[in-house]
Amino acid sequence: MHQTEVLIVGGGPAGAACAWQLKQHGVDFILLDKAEFPRPKVCAGWITPRVLRDVQLDPAAYPGNFTVFRRFNIEIKGLRFTLPTHQYAIRRVEFDQWLIDRVREHLITHRVVDIRQENGHYIVDGDYSAHYLIGAGGTHCPVKRALFECDGVSTSGSLIVAQEEEFVYAAGSDRCHLWFLQEGLPGYAWYFPKSEGVVNVGVGGSAAGLKQRGDTLRRHWELLTERLERYELVRGHNFNPVGHSYSLSTRKPLIRRGNALLVGDALGVSTLDMGEGIGPSIQSGINAANAIISNTPYTLHGISRYSFPALLSLRR
Repeated sequence: MHQTEVLIVGGGPAGAACAWQLKQHGVDFILLDKAEFPRPKVCAGWITPRVLRDVQLDPAAYPGNFTVFRRFNIEIKGLRFTLPTHQYAIRRVEFDQWLIDRVREHLITHRVVDIRQENGHYIVDGDYSAHYLIGAGGTHCPVKRALFECDGVSTSGSLIVAQEEEFVYAAGSDRCHLWFLQEGLPGYAWYFPKSEGVVNVGVGGSAAGLKQRGDTLRRHWELLTERLERYELVRGHNFNPVGHSYSLSTRKPLIRRGNALLVGDALGVSTLDMGEGIGPSIQSGINAANAIISNTPYTLHGISRYSFPALLSLRR
């Protein structure tokens, strides 16, 4: 049996950031993920200046696709304006691999099936034993399912459903476009251009809000593709979106049970206004690692529940 101090289940941004922080302080850990890296991951890839600081990313040395945004074109119920900002975008397939490569010697490809507690340790599939267990496996994290929802009570905030696609389209605009609350959508749609001709387009909204209206996300995806044609942002493309879901931040989440801690989308930390999750996920992973390193309470201190303050920041 593999024995370690910390077992991290999930190698996305939250799990990889937690692992990197533990490595920096010499804590023994194992990182499990069911996928082989690099893995495909469709995502707008919006990151803030704080993310660069948190993961010590130097844009000049970063080997992947990296885009700088100086302004966003925004529409809210037909009201159009340009918002000066200083934000970035990456491709998740590259960014996730870059994060994992820093801790790859601790990574094991393994799909977690069974989790139990025995003599003060967490036993995973009879092969791994750890004093601490980090649930970083996304919306359907097995740690969350086994230890936090075992009584049938949900521990996450409101569910967001999204459809998006990432593809090469060299003729597109270099401006980011965001459309809020259009045609009754309880959420927003986006057009995110990236370097090397890559664009990401998508639409996301409250699952409960759509159901209450008798509406569907598919209808809003079709409205988005029509708008992209009309605005001449994407023309003649055969769209093939990917669907996924995640939870928004909630005021009093259940973040820890014993020595089991949830981070990232397993916890539900995406911002309430824009559903941005990369930054909060990374921050939660670092916070969890620091709680273990210093033997202090695990909190979400310093993690914003809103994105607009970051959008308004012009700091590098």
